Amino acid sequence: MHRHPRRHYRPQHAVQPPIQVLSPAGDDEPLTITMLGAGQEVGRSCCVIEHRGKKVVCDAGLHPAHPGLGSLPFIDEVDWSTVDAILVTHFHVDHAAALPYIMEKTNFKDGNGKVYMTHATKAIYGLTMMDTVRINDQNPDVSGKLYDEADVQSSWQSTIAVDYHQDIVISGGLRFTPYHAGHVLGASMFMIEIAGLKILYTGDYSREEDRHLVVAEIPPVKPDVMICESTFGVHTLPDRKEKEEQFTTLVANIVRRGGRCLMPIPSFGNGQELALLLDEYWSEHPELQNTPVYFASGLFQRGMRVYKTYVHTMNQNIRSRFARRDNPFDFKYVKWLKDPRKLNEHKGPCVVMASAQFMSFGLSRELLEDWAADSKNGVIVTGYSIEGTMARTLLSEPDHIELLKGGNIPRRLTVKEISFGAHVDYAQNSKFIQEIGAQHIVLVHGEASQMGRLRAALRDTYATRGQEINIHTPRNCEPLVLTFRQERVVKAIGSLAADRPVHGTPLKGLLVSKDFSYTLLDPKDLKDFTGLSTSSLVQKQAIPIGVDWSVIRWHLEGMYGEVEESADEEGRACFTVMNAVKVVQLSEMVVEMQWSSDTSNDMIADSALAVLLGIDGSPATVKLTSTPHQHSHHHHDHAHDHPHPNGQINGNGNSNGLERANEEFDRIKMFLESHFGNVTGPNVSVAEGEEDELLSMTINVDEVIAKLDLISMRVESDSSDLKRRVETVLEMALTTLQPLSRSFIGSGVNLNLEDTAIPA
Repeated sequence: MHRHPRRHYRPQHAVQPPIQVLSPAGDDEPLTITMLGAGQEVGRSCCVIEHRGKKVVCDAGLHPAHPGLGSLPFIDEVDWSTVDAILVTHFHVDHAAALPYIMEKTNFKDGNGKVYMTHATKAIYGLTMMDTVRINDQNPDVSGKLYDEADVQSSWQSTIAVDYHQDIVISGGLRFTPYHAGHVLGASMFMIEIAGLKILYTGDYSREEDRHLVVAEIPPVKPDVMICESTFGVHTLPDRKEKEEQFTTLVANIVRRGGRCLMPIPSFGNGQELALLLDEYWSEHPELQNTPVYFASGLFQRGMRVYKTYVHTMNQNIRSRFARRDNPFDFKYVKWLKDPRKLNEHKGPCVVMASAQFMSFGLSRELLEDWAADSKNGVIVTGYSIEGTMARTLLSEPDHIELLKGGNIPRRLTVKEISFGAHVDYAQNSKFIQEIGAQHIVLVHGEASQMGRLRAALRDTYATRGQEINIHTPRNCEPLVLTFRQERVVKAIGSLAADRPVHGTPLKGLLVSKDFSYTLLDPKDLKDFTGLSTSSLVQKQAIPIGVDWSVIRWHLEGMYGEVEESADEEGRACFTVMNAVKVVQLSEMVVEMQWSSDTSNDMIADSALAVLLGIDGSPATVKLTSTPHQHSHHHHDHAHDHPHPNGQINGNGNSNGLERANEEFDRIKMFLESHFGNVTGPNVSVAEGEEDELLSMTINVDEVIAKLDLISMRVESDSSDLKRRVETVLEMALTTLQPLSRSFIGSGVNLNLEDTAIPA
């Protein structure tokens, strides 16, 4: 590519600063968070996160207190075919049980979205959902059946299992990373990143290490938004050791008085923890070892294989025991009750862990109805009880219990609550929120009253430190819109990053935007770092013209002010117009235009083509060609001076360049004189030692002096007012007098890979 030096005359103050790419006001797209469930309630967790055209759904659960379609989240509020990803934190019913319905009964399958969960969650999800279907099949009310086993199987096969700490890139600036959440086996919290904006969705989490689970992690990256559970509000749970002592003492007291102890449990998580605790307590108390301890759940039994598979995700206590070939899940005193009818044959005291956790159906409800009338018996509610369920009703100690088949029976058994629900209390939640340090906190998965008290307590905590925090408690279907002013960071890579740039110096390269991230690189590195390749399209247009070469030049100069004459690789004469279009003389009667195609060069080529096509019919051409000239059509000496229509010498020699410079200086002087009057110079020769005065002009206004350096076009004066006025007039002069070819420079004629300039 041929490049020719040009001199540009600009006053110093008019030099443009380096271009800065800024986000225009109002350009920042908002983040929208919509709760389809668990908004100021516990149950049917479902959170929709939308930002920059990306849509992520976190959890899809059912509400245990509502039957049939009423238990679903408000799924009609979302076009599921536009969802990019569904992230499931854990396998509990109120977080995952709506998934088969959404995946198989909505238009989610028409889109490109995928469902993600950890390996352990996927393994247990398949078991729990199948069990839920079998329980529903026993219900004669078909309105409560949302899906069947085929739907569960299909949804299970379509989910994608991921590992903790795995960076999952979905599409177009959307990615997420799972972190340990405690709570239950496989539970995770997700750090979601959309176009650089980071959202931490905790799901249910625990910061207290129990007998088999690790505590929730603090992610290494600070999020902008934290969507956090608020199940226990401002309550403070008892110390773990104290709670275990209360629990085992209560169980022992019930069986010692000859009663039967019922514990409604989920088949996974809480059940495994209590089984470990009771097996250990029974081994330490021989007087209790004749009293059987049962877990009455086939699902619990099948799930133990999953627990043994994912030991590596549990805490150090479990892993070390496995390393010693001591399997903590091979219980000595806790036995599986395969046939619940055997309980009728056993007349003495016993301990039974039975599902479902909320006692609205299943074996736990049947045993409650059978044992409720005997005051020696007792119920221990060991997990969080959702409003509207039988477990929550029992905590108010009613006189009667409503039977599933209709009617009432008296309640005489004792009811106690010792929560082993693996949720955070106020102290743990507050500390975790402060350690995360998010700008916005969104409280979910909590009753409205508890959530309100937690928000007030958190604000007070931050206020005492002189800090502010944004805490939000959205209701279901009430969009929360948050706006962030994000900085756009450009990373220099490749050869541009070889040397560390000095602050304030311009850095020139190709700006590549991908997935809302920006990279600056040298065009020659484009293929290596992005896989993209560059190409240039060279256009050619042959034009028949029957006039002399000097006449063509005269017309082009009349349009563009000046052109550059040279020879191409084959020695043919050519003109370069505005560093964009090359006009080559193919023969005496034909010229060819050549240019590298882009928006600006194509525009210049169109105008040059119009000039060339109009030469033959121009009256000026007739006048010019009627005067003989001495130019040879067969040989072009490019150092030769061409006759110019006005009789001046116009060639490529140094004398001609000096003449043009003097002409420009004279025009600038004329401009300045018309505004200021007394102007001297330019000084084309100076005495030795006064070289600073070379090519300078002096402007004198009422004995106030300003000097203009014609090389740098810098104005100096003791008077700031005169200096500013001279710079303004000089800028106007240069704008008026400068040829078109100097005002706009094209993108080049012959581009190759090294010279390619691709507009960003």
